[in-house]
Amino acid sequence: MARLLRAATWGLFPWRGYCSQKAKGELCRDFVEALKAVVGGSHVSTAMVVREQHGRDESVHRCEPPDAVVWPQNVEQVSRLAALCYRQGVPIIPFGTGTGLEGGVCAVQGGVCINLTHMDRILELNLEDFSVVVEPGVTRKALNVHLRDSGLWFPVDPGADASLCGMAATGASGTNAVRYGTMRDNVLNLEVVLPDGRLLHTAGQGRHFRKSAAGYNLTGLFVGSEGTLGLITATTLRLHPAPEAIVAATCAFPSVQAAVDSTVHILQAAVPVARIEFLDEVMMDACNRYSKLNCSVAPTLFLEFHGSQQALEEQLQRTEEIVQQNGASDFSWAKAAEERSQLWTARHNAWYAALAMRPGCKGYSTDVCVPISRLPEILVQTKEDLNASGLTGSIVGHVGDGNFHCILLVNPDDAEELGRVKAFAEQLGRRALALHGTCTGEHGIGLGKRQLLREEVGAVGVETMRQLKAVLDPQGLMNPGKVL
Repeated sequence: MARLLRAATWGLFPWRGYCSQKAKGELCRDFVEALKAVVGGSHVSTAMVVREQHGRDESVHRCEPPDAVVWPQNVEQVSRLAALCYRQGVPIIPFGTGTGLEGGVCAVQGGVCINLTHMDRILELNLEDFSVVVEPGVTRKALNVHLRDSGLWFPVDPGADASLCGMAATGASGTNAVRYGTMRDNVLNLEVVLPDGRLLHTAGQGRHFRKSAAGYNLTGLFVGSEGTLGLITATTLRLHPAPEAIVAATCAFPSVQAAVDSTVHILQAAVPVARIEFLDEVMMDACNRYSKLNCSVAPTLFLEFHGSQQALEEQLQRTEEIVQQNGASDFSWAKAAEERSQLWTARHNAWYAALAMRPGCKGYSTDVCVPISRLPEILVQTKEDLNASGLTGSIVGHVGDGNFHCILLVNPDDAEELGRVKAFAEQLGRRALALHGTCTGEHGIGLGKRQLLREEVGAVGVETMRQLKAVLDPQGLMNPGKVL
């Protein structure tokens, strides 16, 4: 009974222990010394500037600094840090590169931020098995540089050069998901330090099989858990053969409807497109200015195809026929690596291009995802709503898998404008749910979508998540305030 009571009330009480008499931001000296004993004095900081750097991400959520930041060098130190915090009831906030968009690193109850970027080794590469094991400090770009001469690559590409373990923690995806899947499809195993310091290998230590029917899917439980169940200290990833040839393309359309209809028709025609990205005319204008492109200011698709030379010719011909039937113009191919790089760099910099439209403001990105058949309906309606809202914003998205973002620019000091942005985002989230979609395709729940999560999965779904959380983290110390 006592355990059930603890499980039911883990989120209701503030943390306590070493610092039970201290205010947020005032960890006891003994506790700070205990942290230093684990990782060394040079790897612990309580300086305000450092804490503030770790209390915010790319989101509109205000900075919530932790009380201390530590940089462990290996998994043993992470385990000892977690056990120390667990014994003293101190919250733990995992930190990778800080590129999230949902306030996932905000220390809403203070506590200790564990920055994992010093753990940056590629631990094991299995070329014949198409797998690799990496620590949290290894980023997507660093891994692909390491793989450059191997004939393999890791395709999940959220745009930011994010930590691969952080990408697992948030269930990230990106521009290549339509062909290669999301992190959920490409994580084979995880090494996780549980809140009490115990070490878990979710698929068994050292295992990197492609499929298994052995027990519960613990790997799937931790992918997308947003640091609320444990600290991911290594991930085993599925690799893919590097394509023989790559061609990118852009084409402009007379309307949002025409562009999205083309997307649906390309997918229905079973063209194995690797990327298919939508940018509305506002975003295209911003990208032209920010990235020095010379594209038409119109609703536009960016596409990319992977395969043999012969296969690409067939894919290109079929795609060109489809888009022309939908009124596409300014259709151009980019075969040279430099041209493709310019195109996709511009797409990945769309967030910053949008921010440049209104200097000094913050960006808020929606993240809905719907079944492909409902994509034209929701995108057209969203564009109409955005035009009527009086908000400054644009639309961009990974439309090949039904996922798109409204990037809304807001003055964080203007409460009225913040309220309108929140209302717009919630309305869009509920519209996606009404169309049997989700409120978040890849950014996660974080601080801002907890009510939408309840509406999406229902009371029993949320209660089941709470029960799982209570078993793994009975004190509610892991990244409190997020998801649930």
